Amino acid sequence: PHLSSNNTIVHCHNCSIVANTSCRTEHQTNKMSSLPGALDFPSMEEEIVDKWTKEDTFQTQNKLSLDRGDKKYTFYDGPPFATGLPHYGHILAGTIKDTVTRYASMNGQYVERRAGWDCHGLPVEYEIDQKLNITHRDQVLEMGIDKYNETCRSIVTRYTSEWETTITRLGRWIDFKNDYKTMDASFMESVWWVFRQLFDKGLVYQGYKVMPYSTACTTPLSNFEAGLNYKDVNDPAIVVTFPVKGEENTFFVAWTTTPWTLPSNLALCVHPELEYVKVKDVATERLFYLVKSRLPQLYPVMNSKKWKPAKAKDHYEIVSTCPGKDLVGKTYEPLFDFFANTPRSNEYFRVLSDTYVTDDAGTGIVHQAPAFGEDDYRVCLAHGVIVKGGDIPCPVDADGNFTDEVPLVKGMHVKAADETLIKTIKEMGRLYQKDNLFHSYPFCWRSDTPLIYKAVPSWFVKVEDIRDKIVANNKETYWVPIEIKEGRFHNWLEGARDWAVSRNRFWGTPIPIWANEDLSEVVCISSVKELADLSGKPEVTDLHRETVDSIEIPSKKTPGTMLKRVDEVFDCWFESGSMPYAQSHYPFENKEEWEKGYPADFIAEGLDQTRGWFYTLMVLSTALFDKPAFKNNIVNGMVLAQDGQKMSKRKKNYPDPNLVISKYGADALRMYLVNSPVVRAESLKFREDGVLGVVKEVFLPLYNAFRFFMQNIERWEHGGKKFAPDIDTLRQSTNPTDIWIQAETQGLIKFVHEEMQAYRLYTVMPALVSFGGQLTNWYVRLNRDRLKGMEGEGDEAEKEAETGLQVLYDVLLDVTMIMAPFTPFITEFFYQHLRKFQPSYAEAANGGGNSNPVMPGKSDSVHFLMLPKYDEGRLNANAVEAMQTLQSVVEQGRYAREKRNISLRTPIKTVVAVLRNPAPHVVEGITGPLKKYVLSELNAWDFQVVPKENEHDWVTLSLTPNFKLLGKKLGKKMKAVKEYVSAMTHDDAVKCMEAGKIEVEDAVLDCDTEVTAKLDFSRDGEHWEPAVKGDGSIVVAVDCTQDEAILSAGVARELLNGIQQLRKNAGLEIKDKVEAFFSEEDGVTVVENAVARNVGVFEAKFKGSFPLPQRYAPEFSVPIKTDNVEVGGTQVKLSVCRPALAVADSLDPLAVKVLSTLDPATFSEGKDFSLNVDGKAFTVVEGVDFWLSSDSKAKSTGALKADTFA
Repeated sequence: PHLSSNNTIVHCHNCSIVANTSCRTEHQTNKMSSLPGALDFPSMEEEIVDKWTKEDTFQTQNKLSLDRGDKKYTFYDGPPFATGLPHYGHILAGTIKDTVTRYASMNGQYVERRAGWDCHGLPVEYEIDQKLNITHRDQVLEMGIDKYNETCRSIVTRYTSEWETTITRLGRWIDFKNDYKTMDASFMESVWWVFRQLFDKGLVYQGYKVMPYSTACTTPLSNFEAGLNYKDVNDPAIVVTFPVKGEENTFFVAWTTTPWTLPSNLALCVHPELEYVKVKDVATERLFYLVKSRLPQLYPVMNSKKWKPAKAKDHYEIVSTCPGKDLVGKTYEPLFDFFANTPRSNEYFRVLSDTYVTDDAGTGIVHQAPAFGEDDYRVCLAHGVIVKGGDIPCPVDADGNFTDEVPLVKGMHVKAADETLIKTIKEMGRLYQKDNLFHSYPFCWRSDTPLIYKAVPSWFVKVEDIRDKIVANNKETYWVPIEIKEGRFHNWLEGARDWAVSRNRFWGTPIPIWANEDLSEVVCISSVKELADLSGKPEVTDLHRETVDSIEIPSKKTPGTMLKRVDEVFDCWFESGSMPYAQSHYPFENKEEWEKGYPADFIAEGLDQTRGWFYTLMVLSTALFDKPAFKNNIVNGMVLAQDGQKMSKRKKNYPDPNLVISKYGADALRMYLVNSPVVRAESLKFREDGVLGVVKEVFLPLYNAFRFFMQNIERWEHGGKKFAPDIDTLRQSTNPTDIWIQAETQGLIKFVHEEMQAYRLYTVMPALVSFGGQLTNWYVRLNRDRLKGMEGEGDEAEKEAETGLQVLYDVLLDVTMIMAPFTPFITEFFYQHLRKFQPSYAEAANGGGNSNPVMPGKSDSVHFLMLPKYDEGRLNANAVEAMQTLQSVVEQGRYAREKRNISLRTPIKTVVAVLRNPAPHVVEGITGPLKKYVLSELNAWDFQVVPKENEHDWVTLSLTPNFKLLGKKLGKKMKAVKEYVSAMTHDDAVKCMEAGKIEVEDAVLDCDTEVTAKLDFSRDGEHWEPAVKGDGSIVVAVDCTQDEAILSAGVARELLNGIQQLRKNAGLEIKDKVEAFFSEEDGVTVVENAVARNVGVFEAKFKGSFPLPQRYAPEFSVPIKTDNVEVGGTQVKLSVCRPALAVADSLDPLAVKVLSTLDPATFSEGKDFSLNVDGKAFTVVEGVDFWLSSDSKAKSTGALKADTFA
């Protein structure tokens, strides 16, 4: 060109040089990819939540599924209470549920996911009682049931919006708009229907039973509820004397940990077969009856190690012995006379017998208070002390306080009365012994107060009548883990008792029984319509007590009289157990459709539900249909605080879940929880740094690999090409790492499907995490240069890059889809970028992205897609095994280097590996196509696998018997076998391993299962540093010889890494070309010499370019980034600069000025260039007057040790 200084030469202030208007200094090298270097995962997730909400993605997924006619997959979600905020237990169970249902949906099944709320029962009433300071049932009646229930209703959905916010932010897809509530009339009507079916089958009765009773909640609890909250407590343990009638100065002695029950004592009980003694106390000369084996209870000195039988005479004398049955019928003086003159008192205060009495504690004589003990009630009933349906002395009211019948402690709570009663008994001379017992005791699961056992009238379901069917139906279900089903749950079912389903409360579904006073006429209602028909009243729209209690039904047996509803409401567990039917208003609506989806395909809850929801589901489904309510069940363990204690709001011993999500993201929390023992029903000690670990160790590397792919696609497309996925290209690849990563990916897909079909999330998540490491730490790292187009020259390099990018794209897309149910956010993020390369992406316009058929690219969400099926043709066990061996060799090689403190930047001459019984394809792989990766990863110049015939020169094979397995088999021969095997030579051990057995002492040892083989390094030579794999299967030895060539190559490697880091710090992209210059301290040429020796290393890495000393940099070179780095033990100033033409030292300054403004990319090698500046003409020739780069000039002029560039 002809340039005029008057109109086309301008001054660039950024560069401080003269340049033309197309100056290179527009800072294009600072341009970054659209993907940020560090992804803010929580912010990304929030954007995706907004996108899903705006586009109604969840409902669109369901619509697509329905439109396709997908098979229905039924899921039941146990309803939580919304009176509190969701905690980690809810989040864990919700994540498991979401993962499984997302998987089912992406596997071609329609999954309805409705939110549900448990609205009734103790949790709500207890909170209202606390709020209104209600301590007595009468206070509710005075207030009015309608007002009380309205207050309850006002809080049951208090936190539903917070639940929806948290659960939605967690990424769980569940329908909150179409939710169900147990307080809805439709739900309650179905509960009535369920109860009516049980009533019609004769499975309902009213009984008077001793039951676990919550004095704080003034209601009985079922046995399974009583088992929900045991605590270790200290209780008084006393021994009381009962004078035997007709035997002077003789006493029965009974032990109890519930002194408050003694005013209600009606009898004593002994074991009929145990040996009892009558002993004379030496100190007091009183005589006592007790079981012989429990004499230490009266004489604790007998528990001493120094006790000898000869000392007994100093304490007691055995007067007589007899079996317990001989004591039956003896009578005694009552401790208190509160019930000594009541009806049937002539049957009280005598000795009974039953085998429930034991001699493992106490005295072998148990005091009987039938109103406060299940066994007491049963035994007294069997012996005629009390009669069925008759009154029982029960001086305790509904609030757990003593009534007027016991003036001594009137108005006192039973637990508070213990000390007063003990003091009185002592004053009466009837207290023999007082102690404390530390033991496990049941507490109310709602109020966290001690339970008592109390006789109360209740409505029962006859579980015992159908127990065998329940046990049989449980066997038809599949549980993860199976141990819970076959152990804890099975055992609970085998011991199941009749279920008390009524509660003497107010806020619940009323039991639909209308009856006369003596229950001789009973009507059970199954529907709103039936109630209206029988009562003559209009159909009601609400079924709570304030509505239905006033409705009466005319008696058919006694015309003119009315039947009234019984007082009780249902236990809320009955409602949750009815949830499969009631959430769909079965059988009043959706009957046929519901029956197609029953039993449920899947449920999931915590371990505590084995005695809760799992149990009630199984009981009711068996009673109704004689089948289980569900097919598959995942049971999760408990999430504990970091210190192993229960999470407590009061103690604040755990981080707020919402804060954790806002810091690290929901995907990280989901993966942390599911990739833990808690999905195997074990406990998890929650650690916030564990969630952070998922981000750092899984998501960041995965994101970096994804970003690296996108950057290299951008680089590859730079010349106008367009990347399009091509399955044939990747299938035809011969690159061993391509073949391996495809095999790993297809194997992962196969594994995920197999394990998810078996509901084993605890195996799937570790496999996904492990694969992420394989992809990022191995495939991407081994292929970085190749994917950058730096492996090979010209078109060949770009072809290799394209093949690698095709493979990486296919892997990323497959992994994005297969991980979508587990980590829904990051996979959606990846998909939105990956889909744009698909040909079908154009079909997404105008609503196509929300239509069938779904396909990658076209579909607007990864969650619309079907999960990939594995490609049998790309599975390759040999490639996987060879790569596993390569990884082991590399890991052991690195360990050997670390032991000698040799940096990876310093090359080593040789790596030698000895493999125990390697398959031929493994040796062929790592010494053939994979060898270059071993050399690269270990920065080694040579690698070899020792042939079998030479192994004895390098290692010794030692064998060790598996003593655990062989203990029973060998017995006394074990020592001889051990000595024989341990003494084997290397060659003998090899022969035995090849034969697969060892014959010794008339025994045959299987080398595969009963013997452990291990290789140990045995070669001489200080320059060898060995490393042995943990299982002894691989030995790697590194030649640690360090000479000038090795040290020089190490310095070059350090410089190369410094340049790469400087590029990264400058924000440069892969495609950005730069020149690198360095300057050392005065008089030091370590780096310069290393560069001269290793020019080829730099040229291979930097596409023919290499760094130069700063003195070779053009004076107009523009630094992008400069920093001081340590290389070869010395400080080096390092700069990366924009590419610039290099000029001959003798070139005219005017020509230099013009050339300094021009972009080297616009020139070709060997071409001349004409220019005219202010009338002066020049013709300059590339390679003579100027060069395309400074390193080209250095090569051409021989400035940097010319012999190096030959």
